[in-house]
Formats: sequence, structure tokens, C-alpha cells
Amino acid sequence: MDMQPKYKRILLKLSGEALAGRQGFGLDQDVIAGVVDQIVEVHSLGVEVGLVIGGGNFWRGRQGTKMDRTTADHMGMLATVMNSLAMMDAIEQRGVPVRVQTALNMVSLAEPFILRKAIRHFEEGRIVIFACGTGNPYCSTDTAAALRACETGADILLMAKNVDGIYDSDPKTNPYAKKYDRLTYSDILNRGLKVIDFTAATMCMENNVPTLAFGLDEEKSIVRAVCGEALGTVITV
Repeated sequence: MDMQPKYKRILLKLSGEALAGRQGFGLDQDVIAGVVDQIVEVHSLGVEVGLVIGGGNFWRGRQGTKMDRTTADHMGMLATVMNSLAMMDAIEQRGVPVRVQTALNMVSLAEPFILRKAIRHFEEGRIVIFACGTGNPYCSTDTAAALRACETGADILLMAKNVDGIYDSDPKTNPYAKKYDRLTYSDILNRGLKVIDFTAATMCMENNVPTLAFGLDEEKSIVRAVCGEALGTVITV
């Protein structure tokens, strides 16, 4: 049976570490190819796709140094641009047009973020990758993903994780950790669950944008999530 999408427009958040695969640094072309296969399939279903990618595979915070926080965060924003350009190239090799928009001006590489232009790209059948986070230090790429989801009117924020949902404790260290199927944003804030940062959770809650946290490693998990299959953990108002 053909899969039918549940959503018209999505914002997909990928961690930079996910693109590094088992090597833990840089870009794993096999991992990227698998993600791109799914993104292209989702696009072929008529879904409008926005994408935010973290930068942790190249730069993670101050990395144990005493570097100034603002400088370190700007370096992280540059790391997201490298990931975004790599993803753009991989998707376009599959024949799907992509535009990268950056929150910091770097017009030789990409467009500046302009909301109306991003919406037009969606309407023209292009995938849009939003780079440089929010353009501000002290803001995570989770916050950037929530912001772009709210701004673009996405039907859902999809957060592809290295764990298959949200648990009450770390399932890697606690074999009895309980997985949640559904949570509210208030649950996230009140219980201090660290699947999404508080700023992002608050933004989605105030703008009534649901979030689905799911495992990237599961077979065709992005496609299944877009088609409404019950997987991961759904967070609603």
C-alpha cells in the first residue's frame, strides 16, 4: 500500500553528530546517503521540507577550553553551514532543488534567511535548509529548529535523535528506563527532560507546534514519521 503523508509542511531537525556516523567526527557519506534517500522520498510525496542541522560533528561548544562563549557559538554556526552545504549537494545530486538560507549573512555561499522567500521556495517545490542557528549566541540549534518551525507554519517539528524516543532516564545506562509515547510541553519543562531545550519547548508550546522525537537509526523512520506511524514520542501542548 502506498504511504500517504500526514503533514503538508515539516521542519526536520538533525544533529550534526548523526551525520558523523560511528566515526564521531566529520561526515559519513553512507549515513548522509541514507538520510537523503528518506528526505527525497518524503519530498516525492508532496511534503514541503525545511531542515535544520546541528554542527556537533565539527564543533561542540567550547570543547573544554576557556574560549569566550560568543566566539564558540559563532564557530558552531559556521559548522552548521558546512553540514548544510554538504546536505544540499547530496540532495541535489538526486535531482531535488535545494536552497540554503543562513541567519548570518554569507551571500557568496547562501541566501540570507528571508521568511517570505523561504515560503516561496516551498511553494516552488524546493527543500530549504536553514543554517547558522538563530544567528545569535546562547541559542541552540534546537531553538533554531523551533523558531523556523513556528515562523514557516510547519505542521510538526520532527527531531531525529540517536535514541528512539524520550525516556524517564538514560536507556543506555538504565535497562529499566521507561519510554514515553506522549508528553506535553509542560511535562518536558516540569520534569526537566532534556530531549529538547527549554527555550525550544516553550516556543513550540506557545505556538501550538507539536514535536515528534524519534530514532534516526530505525528503518525509514523519517518517512514513517511523516506518514503518521506511531513511533518515538509525541510532544503536544
